[in-house]
Amino acid sequence: MHSTQTLDNHLTEQVERAVRATLREELRSELRAASAKQRRRAMFYAASGAAALYCGAALALAIGLVLALGLPGWGAALVTAVLLAAAALILRGAARPGPDANRLSSPDS
Repeated sequence: MHSTQTLDNHLTEQVERAVRATLREELRSELRAASAKQRRRAMFYAASGAAALYCGAALALAIGLVLALGLPGWGAALVTAVLLAAAALILRGAARPGPDANRLSSPDS
Protein backbone atom coordinates (compact mmCIF):
# COMPACT_ATOMS: atom_id res chain seq x y z
CA MET A 1 0.00 0.00 0.00
CA HIS A 2 2.88 2.35 0.80
CA SER A 3 4.38 1.96 -2.68
CA THR A 4 1.04 2.78 -4.31
CA GLN A 5 0.74 5.96 -2.29
CA THR A 6 4.34 6.91 -3.15
CA LEU A 7 3.64 6.22 -6.82
CA ASP A 8 0.47 8.34 -6.61
CA ASN A 9 2.36 11.21 -4.98
CA HIS A 10 5.14 11.00 -7.55
CA LEU A 11 2.67 10.92 -10.45
CA THR A 12 0.71 13.84 -8.98
CA GLU A 13 3.89 15.91 -8.62
CA GLN A 14 4.88 15.19 -12.23
CA VAL A 15 1.45 16.15 -13.56
CA GLU A 16 1.48 19.28 -11.41
CA ARG A 17 4.91 20.28 -12.74
CA ALA A 18 3.82 19.63 -16.32
CA VAL A 19 0.65 21.71 -15.92
CA ARG A 20 2.57 24.56 -14.28
CA ALA A 21 5.20 24.54 -17.01
CA THR A 22 2.56 24.53 -19.73
CA LEU A 23 0.61 27.38 -18.11
CA ARG A 24 3.78 29.38 -17.51
CA GLU A 25 4.85 29.04 -21.14
CA GLU A 26 1.36 29.93 -22.41
CA LEU A 27 1.23 33.03 -20.22
CA ARG A 28 4.69 34.09 -21.35
CA SER A 29 3.76 33.79 -25.01
CA GLU A 30 0.54 35.77 -24.46
CA LEU A 31 2.47 38.45 -22.58
CA ARG A 32 5.05 38.67 -25.38
CA ALA A 33 2.30 39.11 -27.98
CA ALA A 34 0.51 41.76 -25.91
CA SER A 35 3.70 43.72 -25.23
CA ALA A 36 4.65 43.63 -28.92
CA LYS A 37 1.23 45.08 -29.74
CA GLN A 38 1.67 47.82 -27.14
CA ARG A 39 5.16 48.68 -28.42
CA ARG A 40 3.81 48.98 -31.96
CA ARG A 41 0.96 51.22 -30.78
CA ALA A 42 3.38 53.40 -28.80
CA MET A 43 5.62 53.73 -31.85
CA PHE A 44 2.69 54.95 -33.96
CA TYR A 45 1.67 57.45 -31.26
CA ALA A 46 5.22 58.79 -31.13
CA ALA A 47 5.39 59.06 -34.92
CA SER A 48 2.04 60.87 -35.07
CA GLY A 49 3.23 63.28 -32.37
CA ALA A 50 6.39 64.05 -34.33
CA ALA A 51 4.37 64.61 -37.52
CA ALA A 52 1.97 66.90 -35.64
CA LEU A 53 4.92 68.87 -34.27
CA TYR A 54 6.33 69.45 -37.76
CA CYS A 55 2.85 70.34 -39.02
CA GLY A 56 2.47 72.91 -36.26
CA ALA A 57 5.86 74.40 -37.06
CA ALA A 58 4.97 74.69 -40.74
CA LEU A 59 1.63 76.31 -39.85
CA ALA A 60 3.33 78.80 -37.53
CA LEU A 61 5.81 79.65 -40.26
CA ALA A 62 3.01 80.16 -42.78
CA ILE A 63 1.11 82.43 -40.38
CA GLY A 64 4.26 84.42 -39.71
CA LEU A 65 5.00 84.82 -43.41
CA VAL A 66 1.45 85.96 -44.17
CA LEU A 67 1.58 88.48 -41.33
CA ALA A 68 4.99 89.66 -42.52
CA LEU A 69 3.35 90.89 -45.72
CA GLY A 70 1.62 93.68 -43.80
CA LEU A 71 3.77 94.03 -40.69
CA PRO A 72 7.49 94.31 -39.99
CA GLY A 73 9.19 90.98 -39.36
CA TRP A 74 9.40 91.40 -35.59
CA GLY A 75 5.69 92.30 -35.41
CA ALA A 76 4.69 89.24 -37.40
CA ALA A 77 6.83 87.05 -35.14
CA LEU A 78 5.30 88.63 -32.04
CA VAL A 79 1.72 88.11 -33.24
CA THR A 80 2.51 84.49 -34.18
CA ALA A 81 4.04 83.87 -30.76
CA VAL A 82 0.98 85.31 -29.00
CA LEU A 83 -1.32 83.11 -31.10
CA LEU A 84 0.74 80.02 -30.27
CA ALA A 85 0.76 80.92 -26.56
CA ALA A 86 -3.03 81.33 -26.58
CA ALA A 87 -3.43 77.97 -28.30
CA ALA A 88 -1.15 76.36 -25.70
CA LEU A 89 -3.19 77.82 -22.84
CA ILE A 90 -6.46 76.64 -24.36
CA LEU A 91 -5.08 73.14 -24.91
CA ARG A 92 -3.69 73.02 -21.37
CA GLY A 93 -7.07 74.02 -20.00
CA ALA A 94 -8.81 71.39 -22.09
CA ALA A 95 -6.46 68.71 -20.74
CA ARG A 96 -7.34 69.47 -17.12
CA PRO A 97 -10.11 67.43 -15.56
CA GLY A 98 -12.81 69.04 -13.47
CA PRO A 99 -15.25 71.94 -13.67
CA ASP A 100 -12.56 74.63 -14.05
CA ALA A 101 -11.06 73.02 -17.15
CA ASN A 102 -11.78 76.03 -19.35
CA ARG A 103 -10.28 78.58 -16.95
CA LEU A 104 -7.15 80.28 -18.29
CA SER A 105 -5.03 80.71 -15.19
CA SER A 106 -1.75 79.66 -13.69
CA PRO A 107 -1.43 76.13 -12.22
CA ASP A 108 -1.08 77.34 -8.62
CA SER A 109 -4.26 79.43 -8.49
